[in-house]
Amino acid sequence: MKKGTKLLLGGVTVAAAAVGAIGAAIMKRDRKSRRFRSRVPDSWARPGMKVTFRAELMPGRDPDERTYEVTNLLPSGRVLLDRVAGEHTQTEFERQ
Repeated sequence: MKKGTKLLLGGVTVAAAAVGAIGAAIMKRDRKSRRFRSRVPDSWARPGMKVTFRAELMPGRDPDERTYEVTNLLPSGRVLLDRVAGEHTQTEFERQ
């Protein structure tokens, strides 16, 4: 190959790599903003809301005895309850 052809192919290769890097940076930025946007409005519980454990998890108790108030919603989607230790998921509660 001639020297001019090698320089041209090298320049095209560098330009293609730069375009790919810019595209990857733009895609990463868009994904990050989309993640924060979709996370906020879709939560199944709110602080102050009352939730009732499923009867299978607390057998022999009335629904009033299985009902607790949500004190905090964690980023993972789990909740902390008043007078109950630990983190709890949506699947542990009855649908209302």
